[in-house]
Amino acid sequence: MTDPDNTASATSKSPSHVVYHVRDAKEKGFFTRIGVAWPHKDGKGFNAQFDCVPLDGRITLRVATEKKE
Repeated sequence: MTDPDNTASATSKSPSHVVYHVRDAKEKGFFTRIGVAWPHKDGKGFNAQFDCVPLDGRITLRVATEKKE
């Protein structure tokens, strides 16, 4: 049996996470959005869709939130 709350987020058409390429700078990292990710239905993994693949730096996934206006 599956958890109803987990199933709702897993079947959502909107991505649950945003994928960023992070490059280190002097004071803090420089984040560039490069894709999105959705959780698997069983909650044990993610499908990620990238618009580009960085050659350096690191990849970070963050929970998707609504943009502040």
